[in-house]
Amino acid sequence: MRSILGRTGWASIATFFSAAVMAAGISFVSAPAQAGFELPEGERITNLPAIPRAMPQKEAYEIYDPAIGRNFDIKNFWMRADVRVRPEMRNNVCFGMAMAGGGNCNAVNNTRTANGVVGKANDFYVQQWVRLGIGYDLSPDVNFYMEIIDSATWGGNGNQVNAGNGGDPLNHNGTSTGALAGNGGRLGVRAAYMLIRNLGGVQGLSIKAGRQYIIFGNHSFFGHFDWANTGYSHDGVMLQYSTKAFESYLGWFRNSESDITQAAPVGSGNNNIAGAFNNGSANIDSDMFIFYNQIKSIPGFLIEPYYILYKNNYNSVDNGAQGLGTAKHSNQTRHNIGNRIELRKGNFDAIQETIYQFGAMGSNGVAGTTQSGYGNQKNLHINAWAMRNWLGYTHYQHAWKPRFAVSFDYASGDGRANCSVAANFGNCSTANTFENMFPTNHIHMGYMDVQAWKNMLSPAANIQFRPSTRDHVEFWYTNLNLANAQDNWYRGSQGVYVFSRVGNTKTHIGDELDISWTRMFADGKVSFQATYGHLWAGGYIAENLGRSTDQSWAYVQLWMNF
Repeated sequence: MRSILGRTGWASIATFFSAAVMAAGISFVSAPAQAGFELPEGERITNLPAIPRAMPQKEAYEIYDPAIGRNFDIKNFWMRADVRVRPEMRNNVCFGMAMAGGGNCNAVNNTRTANGVVGKANDFYVQQWVRLGIGYDLSPDVNFYMEIIDSATWGGNGNQVNAGNGGDPLNHNGTSTGALAGNGGRLGVRAAYMLIRNLGGVQGLSIKAGRQYIIFGNHSFFGHFDWANTGYSHDGVMLQYSTKAFESYLGWFRNSESDITQAAPVGSGNNNIAGAFNNGSANIDSDMFIFYNQIKSIPGFLIEPYYILYKNNYNSVDNGAQGLGTAKHSNQTRHNIGNRIELRKGNFDAIQETIYQFGAMGSNGVAGTTQSGYGNQKNLHINAWAMRNWLGYTHYQHAWKPRFAVSFDYASGDGRANCSVAANFGNCSTANTFENMFPTNHIHMGYMDVQAWKNMLSPAANIQFRPSTRDHVEFWYTNLNLANAQDNWYRGSQGVYVFSRVGNTKTHIGDELDISWTRMFADGKVSFQATYGHLWAGGYIAENLGRSTDQSWAYVQLWMNF
């Protein structure tokens, strides 16, 4: 028996496992992989299982020791990285009142009295990020890029209650409680795309496919939002066509996918969004279409007309807890038509941008409101608009390069923005609160980030100068107001800061003054920045919270790039 097994059994077992390994996708096509088989000289195994991948065959799948890709050349490989550490403090976050939760200082208020709760809301924390970008130029016209980001708040990873073994000292890679760090754990992918220039041999035509930044104009509508500890990036595809006279961009981006179906690891259909919002439908995704143009043929001017469609097919109740002004409110079709003009001539510069929004939105309000029972009907008409205006003068001839600028920003609100979340606000018929989309608000309406580009009216003045080649000093005054007294006050992150009460007539939020100093080191690769801001509370705050203590905010920041 042992003799028979020696002649046939072990061979059968070996043959079985060899077939199993090859069927799993391991390709024995190189000489070392076949050295264990006794084959006639010059012969090789050719009847290997096919692995159709509908893409160029880069390399064989390896069993143990991966080989460097045949197309790889170290000369085409490049990297970039940055690290930032920022301690930040804010006193009287809610102006002498306690934080109500969700970033707002009070609850939805359907009475004619202020409803804030007295209490302290002071805070101090340290944010940190590290970003590592890896790029490879397959050819002068084909580029691969991936950017990994580690975003953290010191002490915010793991269980914040147990400051010992359950907290940061033990949890280094993000856990289920890592959502406390802001992104469900520390490590993420900020960008991952391929870029192909001169597509199909057409000079000036390129395509970028994958996760990418979208930045247009001066970040008013689309920006990287690098002030935040994660920032914006978008999944999709963007076409660009560029000439000396103009540039055009055409893109499609998926903001939310309701199910993954065949994209699941084994091809099964499963929901991909927490809360199972799809209700059996695979077609309630959220999409964004962009058509952006830049006309460069007029000396001294940039003219940028654009059209953007934002289509959110989720159910009305999925995202609308903060009223009709909820950022990216579900169940809406929003058309955006805009134009941006920038002038730079001599010592003067100016920017004017106007956006008009129209379309329809649905809101199935809570019981007792006029919207209860509407379901997923798009029963509200969108009619919103905004404008941004800057005029500046820089005295380039002076060694300090002083610059003085004034601005005036406006974004519409809706007098019945809370009609879907509380009674007594009247019947809903319009959704006229301007949608701020994906901007970098931090650089536009005061550094304290207390106001978004929605339901606001704000004049401002700005002075900057450079006392040395390494130093930059800035003073910025901003007068903060609501455009519509009955709509809410929205903070820089676009959520509600204070819910306006029924019958509110006050619009003046307050006056903000920011002072910022930046010092550059190592040929601009390292910067240290210190900023202080103070907000003198206006009449609106006392009227709607019941109290109005001023707010102070400050940070220091060390940032290194290479």
